Amino acid sequence: MGEETLASESSVRAPLPGRCEAQPVEGGSRPVQAIPRPREAASRRSPVVSEGLDNLGANGAPARLGIMGGTFDPIHIGHLACAEQVREAYGLDAVVFIPAGSPVFKRDRDVSPAADRLAMCRLATESNPAFDVSAMEIERGGDTYTVDTLRELRAHYPDNVELVFITGADAVAKIFRWHESEAVAGLARFVAVTRPGYTLDDEMRATFEKSPFTVDFLEVTGLSVSSSDLRRRVSEGKSIRYLTMSRVRDYVCEHGLYRKER
Repeated sequence: MGEETLASESSVRAPLPGRCEAQPVEGGSRPVQAIPRPREAASRRSPVVSEGLDNLGANGAPARLGIMGGTFDPIHIGHLACAEQVREAYGLDAVVFIPAGSPVFKRDRDVSPAADRLAMCRLATESNPAFDVSAMEIERGGDTYTVDTLRELRAHYPDNVELVFITGADAVAKIFRWHESEAVAGLARFVAVTRPGYTLDDEMRATFEKSPFTVDFLEVTGLSVSSSDLRRRVSEGKSIRYLTMSRVRDYVCEHGLYRKER
């Protein structure tokens, strides 16, 4: 990405609010408490989806599971607000965030280690009881394709659980070029959320109406936040406070993410 080195703080200046501190400031407040990367739990079997959601629909009652995939490098308030508004609008029982293992469409840039992206997702979502995080794509290994994840989810859950895949309207416009797109169409319902400055034209809407895809379009509160912008801000020594959850910001600072020398 050609990111710039994170600006270091002078030992005689107080830290600017929200800025990542590579080292504690002399005479200042205590450094951020270390937030460890998740450890391998070799002694116990991992859940198929997640501990909190593996039994969704097991009682036979109808249920709706929202699926929020992405690189999440890092996860930010735009992701969370989008998931919450779709959950509310469509009566979802839960939303599972699934960080990509090896995203095929981002081979042209460095992606943070999966363990870090997974940890940040867990920190960001832990305060919402309707949100959970799955490591299924990371644990699967190899290239990450949506069709493989949806097949695994569909095989795991009973038919009374409806899968609702949440994505951006700009991404869904390219859905016909996705890997095994015809198979994808039969595995989930899609909710395409509109992003600031993007409008799906009438021609594309008509195309979806004639396709095997079930796609709903939902306008969500505009939040002009992107992961690439957060990475850039950190690399320039700027604040990302209020652009992501505070615990995610602390994790980014503590582990030195998005600094050129990392």
